[in-house]
Amino acid sequence: MPIPAIWSARLLSVMRIVVALVFFSHGISKLFGLPPFPMPMNPVLTVAGVLEVVGGGLLIIGLFTRPVAFVLSGMSAVAYFMAHAPQGPFPIANGGEAAVLYCFVFLYLAAAGGGAWSVDAGRGRG
Repeated sequence: MPIPAIWSARLLSVMRIVVALVFFSHGISKLFGLPPFPMPMNPVLTVAGVLEVVGGGLLIIGLFTRPVAFVLSGMSAVAYFMAHAPQGPFPIANGGEAAVLYCFVFLYLAAAGGGAWSVDAGRGRG
């Protein structure tokens, strides 16, 4: 039995929160070593970590969802093409599945907004 359509905006918020929490954890790993990041840090990874923490945090609460998600979608695409694509064309083989998924989930959020349970919705900008 399908989920009633009335839940669409709420489940959009649940998806946004869960995806943002996992994305946020990537930044915490890069910037604070919790858990330890598996490679040496460099300026590009530091910028990525800042975007993951700040952007992920904003998405968790659903503030400025559309522009933040658009920026993070682009960042994820750049991450895929810089770090994963040079290792081969297939995401399953080059370790880029997460970057591809983040790119397209964030692109969807840039179009759909933050859902019913977001600061944006509370401000009338959902």
